[in-house]
Amino acid sequence: MNDRTPRYRDIRVGSNVLRTAVWEGKGHGRPLLFFNGIGANIELIAPLAEAMPDRDIIAFDAPGVGGSPAAALPYRPWQFARMAAGILDELGYSEVDVMGVSWGGAMAQQFAFQFASRVHRLILAATSAGFFMVPGKPAALAKLAHPKRYMNPDYMMQHFEMLYGDEQDGADGHARRLRAPSFRGYFYQLLAGMGWTSVPFLPFLKADTLVLAGENDQIVPQVNGRFLASLIPGARLEVVPGGHLFLVSRAKEVIPLIRDFLDEAPARRPFARSDFAGERRFRGTRRTAAGKPRPAV
Repeated sequence: MNDRTPRYRDIRVGSNVLRTAVWEGKGHGRPLLFFNGIGANIELIAPLAEAMPDRDIIAFDAPGVGGSPAAALPYRPWQFARMAAGILDELGYSEVDVMGVSWGGAMAQQFAFQFASRVHRLILAATSAGFFMVPGKPAALAKLAHPKRYMNPDYMMQHFEMLYGDEQDGADGHARRLRAPSFRGYFYQLLAGMGWTSVPFLPFLKADTLVLAGENDQIVPQVNGRFLASLIPGARLEVVPGGHLFLVSRAKEVIPLIRDFLDEAPARRPFARSDFAGERRFRGTRRTAAGKPRPAV
């Protein structure tokens, strides 16, 4: 993997200040906007970003998570999608690929529907359609909700297999990168998902979609991935080895699937536009009020 350091920037979108990171790519791959899981901070996606050096990777901490201050009021998924769009606007990105994991997979679905013209390809990993999901094992869900998994790495390692249904490959690095969210930040993330479902709009998603499901996922059973793929037109389903954190424990097997999907030539569709609207802007094109070039991050 290539060791590249992200550039951090605090970006204000509405009343929220969101800690944002961009891993700048050296190739011509389309930028990838990443939606993290509940309570998960930016640093947790570093291995994925390092494995994809040919494209920009954009990620941000949800309010009250990582380095982002907690929101003053609860928010809904459509508002969270607007936060992500505001970040893209500020950084100068138009069209992107989008990936979401677990809770972030729900937010990625909302973003892909709400801002369809900005999404080229969509990857949904270890996630569900929200309210209509098939729940995981009660023992795993109970330990998932316990704050010790954020505050005590030993606790997470001790219960890793029950929590995530997987071996501990990569778990040490995951635990070291984890930062505990604030209580309000975590609670607002839980509230955002309550009563939400993507079922009414999944048949209208336009982006080419890859659904990844862990065959031993204790938190979001693989049947949820099958359900998503059945409702999204033309979606591809891949059931992969491992549990809920297969992106961590099975990275060598899963990341090539992601890269191949993002890099493959698009299928020709009648009357589809042929221009590439997703090229990132030159970093110096955005200017400050004084007329000087302003970097993206």
